[in-house]
Amino acid sequence: MYLYSLTLQRATGIVCAINGNFSGGKHQEIVVARGKVLDLIRPDDNGKIQTLLSVEIFGAIRSLAQFRLTGSQKDYIVVGSDSGRIVILEYNKEKNVFDKIHQETFGKSGCRRIVPGQYLAIDPKGRAVMVGACEKQKLVYVLNRDTSARLTISSPLEAHKSHTIVYSICGVDCGFDNPIFAAIELDYSEVDQDSSGNAEKEAQKHLTFYELDLGLNHVSRKWSDQVDNGANLLVTVPGGGDGPSGVLVCAENFVIYKNQGQADVRAVIPRRADLPAERGVLIVSAATHKQKSMFFFLLQTEYGDIFKVTLEHNNDLVSELKIKYFDTIPVTTSICVLKSGFLFAASEFGNHSLYQFQAIGDDPDVESSSASLMETEEGFQPLFFQPRKLKNLVRIDQVESLMPIMDMKVSNLFEEETPQIFTLCGRGPRSSLRILRPGLAISEMAVSELPGVPSAVWTVKKNVTDEFDAYIVVSFANATLVLSIGETVEEVSDSGFLDTTPSLAVSLIGDDSLMQVHPNGIRHIREDGRINEWRTPGKRTIVKVGSNRLQVVIALSGGELIYFEVDMTGQLMEVEKHEMSGDVACLDIAPVPEGRQRSRFLAVGSYDNTIRILSLDPDDCMQILSVQSVSSIPESLLFLEVQASIGGEDGADHPANLFLNAGLRTGILFRTVVDMVTGQLSDSRSRFLGLRAPKLFSINIRGKHAMLCLSSRPWLGYIHQGHFLLTPLSYETLEYAASFSSDQCAEGVVAVAGSALRVFTIERLGETFNETVIPLRYTPRKFVVQVKRKLLVIIESDQGAFTAEEREAAKKECFEAAELGENGNGNVEQMENGDTEDDPLSDEHYGYPKAESDKWVSCIRVLDPKTATTTCLMELLDNEAAFSVCTVNFHDKEYGTLLAVGTAKGLQFWPKKSITAGYIHIYRFLDDGKSLELLHKTQVDGVPLALCQFQGRLLAGIGPVLRLYDLGKKRLLRKCENKLFPNNIVSIQTYRDRIYVGDIQESFHYCKYRRDENQLYIFADDCVPRWLTASFHIDFDTMAGADKFGNVYFVRLPQDVSDEIEEDPTGGRIKWEQGKLNGAPNKVEEIVQFHVGDVVSCLQKASLIPGGGECIIYGTVMGSLGALLAFTSRDDVDFFSHLEMYMRQEHPPLCGRDHMAYRSAYFPVKDVIDGDLCEQYPTLPMDLQRKIADELDRTPGEILKKLEEIRNKII
Repeated sequence: MYLYSLTLQRATGIVCAINGNFSGGKHQEIVVARGKVLDLIRPDDNGKIQTLLSVEIFGAIRSLAQFRLTGSQKDYIVVGSDSGRIVILEYNKEKNVFDKIHQETFGKSGCRRIVPGQYLAIDPKGRAVMVGACEKQKLVYVLNRDTSARLTISSPLEAHKSHTIVYSICGVDCGFDNPIFAAIELDYSEVDQDSSGNAEKEAQKHLTFYELDLGLNHVSRKWSDQVDNGANLLVTVPGGGDGPSGVLVCAENFVIYKNQGQADVRAVIPRRADLPAERGVLIVSAATHKQKSMFFFLLQTEYGDIFKVTLEHNNDLVSELKIKYFDTIPVTTSICVLKSGFLFAASEFGNHSLYQFQAIGDDPDVESSSASLMETEEGFQPLFFQPRKLKNLVRIDQVESLMPIMDMKVSNLFEEETPQIFTLCGRGPRSSLRILRPGLAISEMAVSELPGVPSAVWTVKKNVTDEFDAYIVVSFANATLVLSIGETVEEVSDSGFLDTTPSLAVSLIGDDSLMQVHPNGIRHIREDGRINEWRTPGKRTIVKVGSNRLQVVIALSGGELIYFEVDMTGQLMEVEKHEMSGDVACLDIAPVPEGRQRSRFLAVGSYDNTIRILSLDPDDCMQILSVQSVSSIPESLLFLEVQASIGGEDGADHPANLFLNAGLRTGILFRTVVDMVTGQLSDSRSRFLGLRAPKLFSINIRGKHAMLCLSSRPWLGYIHQGHFLLTPLSYETLEYAASFSSDQCAEGVVAVAGSALRVFTIERLGETFNETVIPLRYTPRKFVVQVKRKLLVIIESDQGAFTAEEREAAKKECFEAAELGENGNGNVEQMENGDTEDDPLSDEHYGYPKAESDKWVSCIRVLDPKTATTTCLMELLDNEAAFSVCTVNFHDKEYGTLLAVGTAKGLQFWPKKSITAGYIHIYRFLDDGKSLELLHKTQVDGVPLALCQFQGRLLAGIGPVLRLYDLGKKRLLRKCENKLFPNNIVSIQTYRDRIYVGDIQESFHYCKYRRDENQLYIFADDCVPRWLTASFHIDFDTMAGADKFGNVYFVRLPQDVSDEIEEDPTGGRIKWEQGKLNGAPNKVEEIVQFHVGDVVSCLQKASLIPGGGECIIYGTVMGSLGALLAFTSRDDVDFFSHLEMYMRQEHPPLCGRDHMAYRSAYFPVKDVIDGDLCEQYPTLPMDLQRKIADELDRTPGEILKKLEEIRNKII
């Protein structure tokens, strides 16, 4: 079995982010690392975040830093990854790619303890970079430029120290003196030697300065000083004339300013009033903002509070350190302060946000200072504050993030064309259920009812040079309605259009006149109000029309074509007539090419299943240039011109291309390339869009031509970063559409559906899914879908938090104390969805107040996803937390379907994992599944991490025991058990009489239940220790699993073993056979292995397109979704494996990791072809594309067609 792996949605979580002028202009961009993807994003003028570039680097990005050489205008990017190499990238604005400037190897690949890459520090003047490991090794590279101003890099200089753990490093700003790097280090050499454990208690962290002597080309330890053992982060303080130099050491509860030859300046970090005493306060991310005359730091704590830190300094002496409460935003991994007054927050979990500064925190607020530091017997006196609404920042945009995906199911609950993907995302107060649908998101601007059922709609400008449209023209069965666009949209009667007849086409003709085509003729309205009318001959009527700005072709009933052109004076002149053999089904004229007077091509679709290309040149007017036969009657035609681009968005040069698109009656979109010289058709592709014949319309998106196809749902065909994408829009069925542009809505679409007129815009391009978000209360763990009742049951649990009622009460107290009056009206639901408008402290924004770490809160929720309402919410009481859930039908059908929930009471992970008790709750569903009632709960001796229905009973995995229960009146009754599992059972799947059990660190065990003996036997297991994070049953002998190191694998029981076990009548084979080393007698074989590079948390088998093949869909902790599709033909396997091989050779990954080694990081990759690598083919330069195509004996067009075809099989 061969699989094709394709990422459907790139990771949405962010590991680290940096900002700088990477394109070299005035704009500041942000570079974000999303695990194995490097993105370049930029807030546009409206404050919306746009992704400029997104590159898969086939490696793990661990750190990012930016630097600029003195006097240059542009920042470079340094990437620390798991490749064992330091890589310096430059963003090439012309080609929109990252160029690799330098790649220097210094160690082994992989994330190792002593191989550098975990930490990066830059000399603030851009003269050197230090790359450090978690332990022992640190290397310094000197950066310079050669005579032709190109960046050069020296060989590495070592700053190693063995037996030393490094916590953080940064550059020290000392102007143009020798570069200095600071590090927080802990020496454990004595701890290793000491068996009594005393040295461990006395181990002390140090702040060490390393000096790079540029003259001697050598790094030496310059200075070292003790620092708090809670120190975790260093921040560079501006120096060299801008400030006092030195570093800020962020430690638990304190920020300390340190510099060589100066006393420490220490201030306490203010803490929330409701924080338990056992919890400290740590700084997790920091940003510096520097202006000509001043600088300040923004430091964010692990609870989300941001503090503004300022230094009072005289020359180089710091006299006071002040920490003032600034604002509270969700916890981030990185914050970037842009020069343009924006703050980008890369959230740890949940959506990332872009904020705008309203103020820089100069107003008085809770402030701690080194001057007012009080020491008491217990230590330093803490300072308390209360979080409040945003004052200095305001959120203006957010980027959706699914991180982390906790669980996922694919099901068509809404009975749409394609199934929906239900994912549980987020953590704590930022938890949500997100319903993903393949397609682009739509934001609806206006909907207005019309007096009747419209058949078509157009928009027209009054003049070519106008920026906005002047009229919306709507055609009905027997009338035409003209609406003028201004401040409002209203009906007008003086536009010159004939309103007593339906229209067939309305457009701008020439430079400044309008044309209306109706069944009996053509009405030409000049700019000065003169109207020319051309009437049809005799009783014949116009049935179809095609036009561009200078040419019009009409088709009369019976099949006669009449061709008009606009002459020099702006008149419409009849040029040529032509009889077709039968009626015309549809026609279209290609747009006029730049600098030409007319377009050469007319496409005519006929009822004999053909499309003909006719010439409009005066020399061979109406001659047939080529004929294309199609599978059914063409209903709609559209020429789409792709402009020539030199180093376009994707960096490759594209010649201008003309595509002919045809919507066929069977619901297929047929697309072919028209040769711009001869008119010959080649390279045709087709795709099924829906159950209605697609109608095609040309619209503008981001200044480029795009195609809107209206079938049983709307689709958009557009070019994004060099790929032609055809994506559905998540919107209802539309009848007819046109591009729309007004001063309120620059790039919209106006469409008719039913009796309504709708104006909408298309949101972020390039996305595969759009999402509906339903907020949840605690971290979601798992959920089950009740397909018949169309409901979801979700279990949620959090450690170290308060229940909703306790939070509400605490909030009330806090309000009363602050005399805000009664804002907390005790309504739990309203607080839940935390609207920032009416709720002064939304939980989504501020996080929950923290409780003691051994306290758990948990709830079971029944949710109706269609209306997004929670029909039942049961809080679990006294410290119980839910961990597993399943629906079960017991033998006696007394209650029908029941819900089983596995819980643990008083679970603690530290110092040793322990629980007070485990339980299995059994609930029954009331009022058609909308609410729950507890039947009984059964105490068990461990945490039930896996539950599953099996032959009218309940299977439970409790620690290392697999147990079979039946339903009793007061509790569950044990029927049978097997205690031979190695560690902890985390998943159970069943099929017929086989049970597939997943162990937390020993992969899969295949079991069989023999009813006559009431025994559970393990008859096969895996020989590879796998730490399971997800599993899915594929077929009778095959399981798919994922482990915590980011691998996906399939195991299969050999056919002969499987047959033997099924044919064994006495069960003696299973019973008496002994395996080696306490293992099972048979072993499963690994048939597929692939390193995804991201921990996979859920697997599902599903088909995402109507009538498509099934594939395995996976969701990951970083919030990405991917698919594995099985190949059906040997030829495809050969083609793609060769393409993958050539891509590996010709286009190695950006950050220096070897592609083959990356995909085989833990186990050799087996029988999986990496679609993400193959899909980088269109972004290669043309000559490289041709080179690879020649090696494969194909043309580049055929390779692109293959890539498109296989992608369309998945989504």
